[in-house]
Amino acid sequence: MFTGIIETLGTVHEIREEGDNIHFTIQSDFSNQLKIDQSVAHNGVCLTVVALNENSHTVTAIDETLQKTNLGNLKQGAKVNLERCMQMNARLDGHIVQGHVDQTATCILVDELDGSWEYRFKYDASKGNVTVEKGSICVNGISLTVVNSAEDEFSVFIIPYTHEHTNLHEVKVGDIVNLEFDIIGKYVARLMNKN
Repeated sequence: MFTGIIETLGTVHEIREEGDNIHFTIQSDFSNQLKIDQSVAHNGVCLTVVALNENSHTVTAIDETLQKTNLGNLKQGAKVNLERCMQMNARLDGHIVQGHVDQTATCILVDELDGSWEYRFKYDASKGNVTVEKGSICVNGISLTVVNSAEDEFSVFIIPYTHEHTNLHEVKVGDIVNLEFDIIGKYVARLMNKN
């Protein structure tokens, strides 16, 4: 379980393919504090630490994960949003995030405003996911508030701190991002579709 509050940016140090799997070695400020078998969100994808070095850790993405997320698009040197799993005695500063990406979306607008940025994303609404204005959405693992919600797209506004301390500052029009929709909204949508 995560909160969507990014702790640090990691850098993809090495990418190694093995069958349908890809092993990513990530350098980060907290890699030396991790343990084997620990869960860490990478661009919002919950992955298990399988190897450790002094300043890096390795995780494995299986084909299912690669098909449903943007991890397969990562290149050596890419920046990755990282968050360790939440502690049960800590404040929940973002929202409840499972680290289970529902689908990807395409960035269709990046607009630099006077002191903030608007990002607009388009996704496949036929998968049954929905957004609501002022609701929560997780984009590349970042807990954000939805504005300008439509049937298959939505916008978020980014403050300078988030822009600087996450990989959103590298996202441009046409880029693919990971989306995890709000868990409560997913249950409500599921129940509504049963009637």
